[in-house]
Amino acid sequence: MSQINASLPLLGFAAWSGTGKTTLLEAMLPKLVERGIRVGVIKHAHHNFDVDKEGKDSYRLRKAGAAQMLISSRYRRALVTETPDEEANLPHLITQLDQTELDLILVEGFKKLDFPKIELHREEIGKPWLHPDDKNIIAVAANVPAKTELPQLDINDLNQLTDFVVAFTKKDQEPTEAGFSCSDLEQSGMLSVDEGRQRILKQIVPPNNELEVSLEQALGQIVARDILSPVNVPQHTNSAMDGYAIRGDDLEHESYRVVAEVMAGHSYDQPLQQGEAVRIMTGAPVPANADTVIMREQAQQNGDTVTFDTTKGPIRAGQNVRQAGEDLAIGQTAVSAGTQITAPELGMIASLGLNSVCINKQIKVAIFSTGDEVQAPGEEQKQNCIYDSNRYTLRAMLTKVGCEVIDLGIIEDSEAALEATLEKASKQADVILSSGGVSVGDADYIKTILDKLGQINFWRINMRPGRPLAFGQIRQKPFFGLPGNPVAVMVAFLQFVEPAIRKLQGIDNWQPQVFKAVATEKLRSRPGRTEYSRGVFSIDANGRLAVRTTGQQGSGILRSMSEANCLIEIVPEQPGVEIGERVRVIPLQGRV
Repeated sequence: MSQINASLPLLGFAAWSGTGKTTLLEAMLPKLVERGIRVGVIKHAHHNFDVDKEGKDSYRLRKAGAAQMLISSRYRRALVTETPDEEANLPHLITQLDQTELDLILVEGFKKLDFPKIELHREEIGKPWLHPDDKNIIAVAANVPAKTELPQLDINDLNQLTDFVVAFTKKDQEPTEAGFSCSDLEQSGMLSVDEGRQRILKQIVPPNNELEVSLEQALGQIVARDILSPVNVPQHTNSAMDGYAIRGDDLEHESYRVVAEVMAGHSYDQPLQQGEAVRIMTGAPVPANADTVIMREQAQQNGDTVTFDTTKGPIRAGQNVRQAGEDLAIGQTAVSAGTQITAPELGMIASLGLNSVCINKQIKVAIFSTGDEVQAPGEEQKQNCIYDSNRYTLRAMLTKVGCEVIDLGIIEDSEAALEATLEKASKQADVILSSGGVSVGDADYIKTILDKLGQINFWRINMRPGRPLAFGQIRQKPFFGLPGNPVAVMVAFLQFVEPAIRKLQGIDNWQPQVFKAVATEKLRSRPGRTEYSRGVFSIDANGRLAVRTTGQQGSGILRSMSEANCLIEIVPEQPGVEIGERVRVIPLQGRV
């Protein structure tokens, strides 16, 4: 059979049934889209199928006799053609695709035809290899080694497979190992926000740097170990209000003899007998046998006799009593490791009788700005220069998350100055942040230095603002190279740096707060890209959470961030937001 031709790259997946072709494709497609690859898929089915549900209009019309049924909506269209006499062949199916809108065609099935394919193989299926008999197989993805000189991939490593497909699409690149290096500057594919964040967090290892501090020094710090309660809280079964304590099995009396008065901090040490009551104050321990407290507003005491007015409320056994250990039992976790200590945690720890706590030491973060065009505030502005705002923004945001900031100032555009600064930062800090100098055009300049001192990846993140990002290790210290635009710096910090710092602080699986709000204006976004707009959310007249933008959204307009109380996140699968549609909102309170 002759080679099948297409005007753009055509790649198939050859495998025996049960290998998981569809599952793999389903997982890979979002990653290809995130890299900017427009993908068309052709699937060969060996059985009858329908693309619409029984009972839907298009299904009914086709069943009524339409040889071709075209259905269209705002988001997609589909043409269903009946082929009772002969199955369509692959060349014909390819012509049905609009190849001007695609970068790659993936084919599932048609494994006997002549076009490039990746063989998928799982040893447990028990089927023979396909590549010895198919000259069109260009690589093997398996869970066991194959005896072949073809490129071999791990079928369970989705990132490695995706890299291979992207490289095939570009045609002028060789397949690479999973991950990125500085050579990826030439790739047009981009990482999604989620994938970039996951790659960063995978490389972050929290240090073991515990420190014992007094409660006075603990506010805002991160608990290093679970704090276990050494006592019951409350320590004794006690009264929840001022009133009279009686026995719960003794509710039938018309009156009770008051045998004692128990104030907070004192006790009545005799077991309460039937027909007896004690006057008791909030927080005071109830006597033995007593398990019910009647509020004093229902009581009338004459001498040592008290009666209760049930018209003001029923009396039930066990009411108004707090049991010993009701809040915390001995040995129960009072404050978990990884918790940031705020006022309630301080109060909780103090209530246990503890006057110190084991915390993780503050993370030290070194920051600096790069660029000969950047100058410090307070100086007379030079021609063609800008004042450095990024260091002040970063310092404030780092302080918000509880870091100690080491400010290394503005670094001139020279190899020697940058190398010396990075060396100094790696010795003093746990994390290094720079702003400026990480776009594709700048990368060649600093690439040599960063490669010399560590392992740095230059990424293009499929987001706006904040697309360029550098991340890696310098002397085993995490390094972030953030964009130069002020708003892009803040957005990149929130999406990538803060999650990494939270992990370093010992906070597991940290997630920012996210709400859904109704858009009060039309929001545009490029399909496949994550878009962050500065917004203001509030409760509208209908009691709904509503959101609007702050106006112009240029990445250099700091005013838009100053006026915002949230970021509006338009996710890649959302091509735009119409008025009245719901959109994700990330509150900024407490973070900037």
